Amino acid sequence: MSKSVVRTSKFRHVFGNASKQDNCYDGLRVTKNANDSQFCAVNTKFLAVVCEAGGGGAFSVIPLAKTGRTDVNAPRITGHKGPVMDIAWNPFNENMIASCADDCMVKCWIIPDGGLCENMTESAVDMAGHQRRLGSLLWHPTANNILASAGFDYLVR
Repeated sequence: MSKSVVRTSKFRHVFGNASKQDNCYDGLRVTKNANDSQFCAVNTKFLAVVCEAGGGGAFSVIPLAKTGRTDVNAPRITGHKGPVMDIAWNPFNENMIASCADDCMVKCWIIPDGGLCENMTESAVDMAGHQRRLGSLLWHPTANNILASAGFDYLVR
């Protein structure tokens, strides 16, 4: 006769409460792209989310204090010609965000302090160098203005 052993969970007495609707970011149309990316980035001032967009890539930048339902026609950053694959905030400049996309470009954007008021199409810096689409990018954590990008051309630049 064998005994069945049931392992009890350490977390059986832990319960969570759903946050109120006023404290959430609701109505964001997050991309359905199947890339190995987080599709969102946050710093102490802004939340950035890669959005579903036709005819190119786009992402929304929302001030952290602006919670609640997001307008469908809220301003976005729409400078890429292909779907945005990854976004990352500069750890030294809270208003600078970098994005990479299917169009083989890395672009850096300067976000105004109050957030976006209209769609932004012109980036501060455009960087080319990859031959195939990009998959991810990352800022150096201790050196200012050093950005690494990895593409499907097996290069890190």
